[in-house]
Amino acid sequence: MRFYCLLFLFYVIGDGAGIRISWTHCTGPWTIAGMDWRDWELFCEVVQHGGFSAAARVLGHPKSSLSAAVQRLESNLGLRLIERTTRHLRLTDAGQTIYQRVRPLFTALHDTHGEALAMSSAIAGTLRIKAPYEFGAHHAGPVACELMGRYPDLVIRIDVEHEFVSPVAENYDIVFAMLEAPLPSTGIVIRRVSSLERGLFAAPALLERLGEPRTLEDLAKFPLLIGPSDTPWALTTPAGASEQLAVSNARLVSSNADIRLQAALAGHGVLRVTASYTKAAVAAGLLRRLLPDHVCEPLNVHALLPARQFVPAKVRCFLDALEAHERGGAPAQIEA
Repeated sequence: MRFYCLLFLFYVIGDGAGIRISWTHCTGPWTIAGMDWRDWELFCEVVQHGGFSAAARVLGHPKSSLSAAVQRLESNLGLRLIERTTRHLRLTDAGQTIYQRVRPLFTALHDTHGEALAMSSAIAGTLRIKAPYEFGAHHAGPVACELMGRYPDLVIRIDVEHEFVSPVAENYDIVFAMLEAPLPSTGIVIRRVSSLERGLFAAPALLERLGEPRTLEDLAKFPLLIGPSDTPWALTTPAGASEQLAVSNARLVSSNADIRLQAALAGHGVLRVTASYTKAAVAAGLLRRLLPDHVCEPLNVHALLPARQFVPAKVRCFLDALEAHERGGAPAQIEA
């Protein structure tokens, strides 16, 4: 298998691109003299993510190690692949040709590796997850802690960000996202995993200053604490009518739910957030729920997965445990 993979890479990269690569033969498999295939893959990662710094953040590698890998590759090939400036990264013609031909090969290799692991029932390896702060802290986080206790060979990485990313492009096993608009389905499987109750909350100090709102018209006079992608807040009245609260009167705009919560606790505005996120603050009397007879539009959370023939066991295990967590039950343990 290794011989055929290298032979295919030689044909695609070397012959097709007009690049000469020296080969050596020993008693073992065919190899390319002085060549490290990891350098080729790291070169592709740098190009894919638009620079050394961005690739280093995603991969968790030092920026210097990525730069050294690309320099080794350029030295071994005798070609300049990347033109470096202080602000931009630009591929040379040779770099563009190599990237376009090599990247699909590494993608296929990782897909094959993932599918092979998925055929096993072992819950092991690294599970890479991205989630918004609110969902990551109060839903994905507790599930991760529970599974790490159950499966000692499982390593979990959770990156907490609000911006949507593709699980394929960023090499995540699961990306949790609140989708307001449909996404192109190419290469991605989308599953709804949660529909979380939301409410409107404010600190007693704010209510003492502005009064207790009884209607949406009253609430429209209050400063709001919103996310950057918030559209008008939709609520259902006790009579069943759908109404919207404009979010133009924003005192704070932040994608971080914890920052918005801190502002609400300090009395700076009204917060719309999941009920579970403010449960402790409400119980302690630090926040009060507003218009409790109105129903906020729920927070629908979707899991975005790379489209694969086989879903890895670690991904199935996490999603099953998350479903059990949302129901308030204990997940069934999957035997390795």
